[in-house]
Amino acid sequence: MRLIPTRAWAATILFAAFAILPLIAESLDDNYLVVIATRILAYAIAALALDLILGYGGMVSFGHAAYLGIGAYSVAILSRAGVTDLALHLIAAMVAAGLFALITGAISLRTKGIYFIMITLAFAQMAYFFFISLSAYGGDDGVTLNERSTVFGQPLLENDRGLYYTALVLLVGLYLLAVAITRSRFGRVLTGTRENPVRMRAIGYSPFRYQLTAYVISGCMAAVAGVMLANQTNYVSPAFMDWHRSGELVVMVVFGGIGNLLGAVAGATVALLLEEWLSVLTDHWPLLFGLILVLVVLYSRDGLSGFFRRRL
Repeated sequence: MRLIPTRAWAATILFAAFAILPLIAESLDDNYLVVIATRILAYAIAALALDLILGYGGMVSFGHAAYLGIGAYSVAILSRAGVTDLALHLIAAMVAAGLFALITGAISLRTKGIYFIMITLAFAQMAYFFFISLSAYGGDDGVTLNERSTVFGQPLLENDRGLYYTALVLLVGLYLLAVAITRSRFGRVLTGTRENPVRMRAIGYSPFRYQLTAYVISGCMAAVAGVMLANQTNYVSPAFMDWHRSGELVVMVVFGGIGNLLGAVAGATVALLLEEWLSVLTDHWPLLFGLILVLVVLYSRDGLSGFFRRRL
């Protein structure tokens, strides 16, 4: 009974901190903070999407960056065609990612364990090499966006704060959606499938159908992150979806605490802040980051969220 209000308070504090960050940046006359924070919000959405299937469905996808890339390329392709509206970019990204997730998920979920990890990685690499061969959109070099997405025809996202608050609204909305999903009957069946699929089948549920639905929802959510990331960088390339990026998303979820949606958001935030801070200190920052990750895993197996939960 205590965890729910505590988590609600933690979410309120975290999102409130995000909301006032542009005011802090203005007082410090440092707009770079807003740019970095927008990148953090985009990756927080992607980490949230991954945790939905990893933490609650037990599906360790090592190719979730593919959906990030599909979302980003949806912006690039539609913008080249003269379609710049953000809503259309989001819809196109989610439809494309949903179809890719439906097809690849239906095949991947025929496997388990390490085989599931490897097949999701294989599909993501196929998408990666497909976009490398797409010479019309820059191939390996990628493509630069002429402008950011518009909102009802207005260039509201050209302002960094406009883009930041749009990303924050999307993150909060998707977080609440993910919380609703995990607390619903669908979420309980998904969690039950993670714990014991044989028992779930015995009581009349179809684990495959629930897992596939969750996989598609997760892919659509990750595509939203790709749309925001493309707008933040004004640039799209196949590097958005390589396997290193998928590994980073897994690290963010592990860092924050697997099976804790707010932990995924916090994990992405802390991981990217550490990346920024450590890269200033030394060129060998991945070594220090790896050491911190090892310490977190050793002393708090449920990540940062577990560390703070035990102290509240």
